[in-house]
Amino acid sequence: MSAVPVAVLFDLDGTLVNSEPLNVESVVLAVRHLGRELDADDKQFVIGHSWNEIHARICLKHQLTISMAALISAAVEEKRALVATQGMPILPGAVATVRRLGQRSPLAVVTGASRVEAEEAVGSLGLMDAFTFILAAEDYGRGKPDPEPYRLAMERLGVMPATTLVIEDATPGIRSARAAGARVIAVRAGNYSGYDLSMAHTVVDTLEQVTDDLIGRVLSAD
Repeated sequence: MSAVPVAVLFDLDGTLVNSEPLNVESVVLAVRHLGRELDADDKQFVIGHSWNEIHARICLKHQLTISMAALISAAVEEKRALVATQGMPILPGAVATVRRLGQRSPLAVVTGASRVEAEEAVGSLGLMDAFTFILAAEDYGRGKPDPEPYRLAMERLGVMPATTLVIEDATPGIRSARAAGARVIAVRAGNYSGYDLSMAHTVVDTLEQVTDDLIGRVLSAD
């Protein structure tokens, strides 16, 4: 019989929704309105990191004094406009996988996005009822790759790392989850920037391949 995880923690952007290009463009536009232009390294950094680190980097590098809340608000408005014209792309198997795993284990979202962005994305999937909570950038001080987000999520659920499965798409998130002691499955489908996923316990192409047998093998691996 396959091992059953006590909890499953999902990353959001690039894992459930193919939103990384939208995220990058929304931050680029928000910063452009402040008279600054993000370079290629800045854009890469936006992917997989939390707003805490994104805001700190942008303000330091581009000599801005805008608050994190104000920068998030500006980027959210830009993102809403982009979603209105382009839609919010759902990654293969996202809804079905969440529903299937939610029949056996409590679920949570652990994201570097702001709360409003996370709730709008999860709402677009029709999955607000599927998660015990959404842990967003405002809920912690240090974002991925620091272990704080995943460690805090496990504490809130009252679960142990060794029986917690994390599903991720980017190196910072994988490092965060592993440092927190969780088991990690990485998914290639939304890996927009080509992050190295080799630190995960296993890598799959899509969420559809996250089967009970695979989960059992990951949880029982040394």
